[in-house]
Amino acid sequence: MLNNASPMEIKICGITNLEDAADACAYGADALGFIFYKKSQRYITPETAKHIIENISNTVVKVGVFVNHEITAVRDIYEFCGLDLIQLHGDESPEYCRQFPETIIIKAFSPSMDDDVSILKSYPVKAILIDAREPGLYGGTGKKSNWEMASKLKEMHPLILSGGLNPDNILEAIDTVSPNAVDVCSGVEVSPGDKDSEKMKSIVVKVHAVKRKSPVKIFTKS
Repeated sequence: MLNNASPMEIKICGITNLEDAADACAYGADALGFIFYKKSQRYITPETAKHIIENISNTVVKVGVFVNHEITAVRDIYEFCGLDLIQLHGDESPEYCRQFPETIIIKAFSPSMDDDVSILKSYPVKAILIDAREPGLYGGTGKKSNWEMASKLKEMHPLILSGGLNPDNILEAIDTVSPNAVDVCSGVEVSPGDKDSEKMKSIVVKVHAVKRKSPVKIFTKS
């Protein structure tokens, strides 16, 4: 084991109910994601998210996921629910991101060409999240993201790897990309929004077994 090494961080996204949230916390997840995009199969109302957040450990980081929301709506939900971080999963511009403190923003991307890489340099964010995308869908597709591109992007910002990750491929993904953290959603579900307790436990154990020396901490409270 590396001296002064810390476990790699993991976020369980698409939480829709208190039972799954409590299980994820019990297994040691570093962060939970709540999706406020109404077209998502994992959409949660701010009221339900607030109830869950008030009834789980205060040590886990709560992340709100937004897709092309009005800036005022993001701010209102962030404050109402008591979120720690904001994940922008749509087509938000650098100017949009600048409306929030850089220390609380995660920006999701699905890069496909080298031209996409240069664009990311202008984003003032705490971290970027690489995910797979299909036309009309913003994440949650269960498809593998572009690991080769992800490896390039980590030179610009701290990197969260997402997209089709599950207990069977998580270690290969980490070994290939060496991200700062990972984000899982459909890979630990029975159905959209309904988590598989054993899969959550398995993937958290595997991720935390990976040690990084002096890693960047993404899932921390500002």
